[in-house]
Amino acid sequence: MTVAEEKSQIKEEKSWEPKILAFLCNWCSYAGADLAGISRLQYPPNIRVVRVPCSGRVNPFYLIKALQAGWDGVLVSGCHPGDCHYLSGNLVARRRFAILKDIVEFMGISPGRLNFSWVSAAEGEKFSKVVKEVVEKVKKLGPIRKMVKE
Repeated sequence: MTVAEEKSQIKEEKSWEPKILAFLCNWCSYAGADLAGISRLQYPPNIRVVRVPCSGRVNPFYLIKALQAGWDGVLVSGCHPGDCHYLSGNLVARRRFAILKDIVEFMGISPGRLNFSWVSAAEGEKFSKVVKEVVEKVKKLGPIRKMVKE
């Protein structure tokens, strides 16, 4: 690698912003994101939202495929425990997510790239805070390089 290439790579990394894919529960987290937007609460524009019926419907394979496709981080957000519109979907998601974090760490990827949160429809401010925290956490990890298909 030449000196010019190294300098351009360093410059790119300094201006780099993480790309985060967010799977949001239709009933709570998506509504919380909507409330954050309606309330004009500021949060980083680094996320792209996938609206799902329930966080329990998010297949762990989707999260791994997102990392493989080059997303720097993934956020899964659902209803608070006990408030799921599908009774126990969020509890299923929590169990899957705990196992998936261990698997991803075993694969050599930082578990900080996978994030899970509970956000209700009335918590627009909390949604904004969660997105800021996830973006900062992933930004510290840098661009994803493992597993990415080119």
